[in-house]
Amino acid sequence: MKKIITISALVLAMTLSLTAVKAAENSGVLQIDGSTTVGPIADAFAEVFKTKYSDATFTVKKTGSGDGAAALIDGRCDIATMSRFMKGEEIKKAVDKGVFPTAHAIAMDGVCIIVHPSNPVTNLTRQQIHDIYNGTITNWKDVGGADVKIVAITRDSSSGTFEVFNEKVMNKDKMAGSVETVNANPQAQNRVKSTEGAIAYVGLAFQEGVKTLKVDGVVCTKGTVKQGIYPVSRLLYFFTNGFPEPGTIKYDFCTFYLSEKGQEIIEAKGFVPFTNY
Repeated sequence: MKKIITISALVLAMTLSLTAVKAAENSGVLQIDGSTTVGPIADAFAEVFKTKYSDATFTVKKTGSGDGAAALIDGRCDIATMSRFMKGEEIKKAVDKGVFPTAHAIAMDGVCIIVHPSNPVTNLTRQQIHDIYNGTITNWKDVGGADVKIVAITRDSSSGTFEVFNEKVMNKDKMAGSVETVNANPQAQNRVKSTEGAIAYVGLAFQEGVKTLKVDGVVCTKGTVKQGIYPVSRLLYFFTNGFPEPGTIKYDFCTFYLSEKGQEIIEAKGFVPFTNY
């Protein structure tokens, strides 16, 4: 009888302890850092969770996928938002520090090629885009456009969008020194809006006010990305240190994309819900 009472007391103590831990997590700060592409989704999720968890504080930073990975590895964030998968060297560095990156694929995106609305060009091949960015093609007249100098815009190397473009379009070849670098999707979008000869690449959600070109004859839309026919597509991720404990705010946040409301938000932000294709 004493053994039963002792075991029961231990179980009760463990349950209360676990409840206390979860309560502490759910009333603390959830720090999210990383991709400027995934940022709008994280922002919208955070707005929903501010109501659901009134005692918790949410911070969403948009510093780039590479910075998000570094923040998770260094323990500076709870969730790293990334528009590419974590690199092998990042995973190794994490494991060496006792961090075990776990990927949550939340949506699918296309890397769209955008130009100024006045540009008459409607389609470029991946080879032509490659040659624009490596400096071989420098004038729009060489690809069927007007006699206008091309102003190529790229993202910084910490960007997941850059990594995807660099791999799938550039084949990791060096870009020309004349290519301008911006830090985020909105900056690339705004630069193209204001510059007649500009070309840039952005996520699906950043096409307003610009003209999106077909790539190899395929337009960049949610439909073509969903069907898997647009050639420059990628998954979007949340990364955590291990799989979050069920019942915690981190778990709820990372699995919210599976809910009807989460999918509605992803769709509204211009992306393809991962569970819908």
